[in-house]
Amino acid sequence: MRRREFIGLLGGAAATWPLVARAQQVTKPARLGYIWIGAKDSEHSTRDGLRQGLRDLGYLEGRDYVLEERYAESQQDRLRGIIAELLQLKVALFLSPGVQVTTALIAGTSTIPIIATTPDLLASGFVSSLARPGGNVTGISLTAGPTLSEKWLDILKETFPSVVTVAILTASGVVYLDRIQAAAAMLGLRVRYFTAQDPREIDRALSDIAAMRPDGLIVESDANLVSNRAKIIGFVARNRLPTVYGNLDYIPDGGVMAYFTSIFETWRRLATYVDRVLKGANANPGDLPVEQAVKFEFVINLKAAKAIGLSISESMLLRADKVIE
Repeated sequence: MRRREFIGLLGGAAATWPLVARAQQVTKPARLGYIWIGAKDSEHSTRDGLRQGLRDLGYLEGRDYVLEERYAESQQDRLRGIIAELLQLKVALFLSPGVQVTTALIAGTSTIPIIATTPDLLASGFVSSLARPGGNVTGISLTAGPTLSEKWLDILKETFPSVVTVAILTASGVVYLDRIQAAAAMLGLRVRYFTAQDPREIDRALSDIAAMRPDGLIVESDANLVSNRAKIIGFVARNRLPTVYGNLDYIPDGGVMAYFTSIFETWRRLATYVDRVLKGANANPGDLPVEQAVKFEFVINLKAAKAIGLSISESMLLRADKVIE
């Protein structure tokens, strides 16, 4: 499989961080607050990647840290109470996958470090710059690479040449609008955004997309959308809609194509942020540079494509890093 490296560091600073096992310095288990917008069983890659990264650094769960996991069950109004509960437990830091949780955490604390992944930390206003984020937030942007949004369009158009109108389902708003519009114009496409920042907005967004009757769909990578992927995949199947997903988790559940960065490897990398904060070395998140994903992978679920009557050319199958038959 090609393109195995997933995360590139802006400026290369973190590449020099010592990755030796420093966990021996911990005197008691640190409480790490982890919040997921959906149900507990709706994701695994984030927690698995984090735990692996911490093991790589010499941390043992239970001895060196306790992962305080909380799940909002796709109810955004539960986040405030969850955050208050974790603050009462005096967590050392928060681990935040997704726009909704990060937004709620910023409103809930200005002092506890927040280590986050969102499509674009800078464009969403969560940090003031990549090199020096400022405030109490840092982490990794999942889809902020200079060509990712354009690549989604390119894959969709090349796989399905008849596509002219494209709907984009996003949880973070029109943060890529200029890039998307420019790429769409070059490909002869017309695009329209549909935003679902709250899990309860997904039904409305899908209904609006159905009314638009687009030729193709792009689904951005976001915790809210991933948590509700069964609903999205079902909509795509019923409408036999050519779709590119920004997250691998859609593929095993029936998604046809995904172009993405590995969530597991991203969160494995985030363990180095946890390590630095817990050890007090540049512990202020505002001093830890935000990284951006720059290496991506293309996967096609040929079985799922056939199930909904979509044909994928041999040339596109050859371009894929992995094909599920």
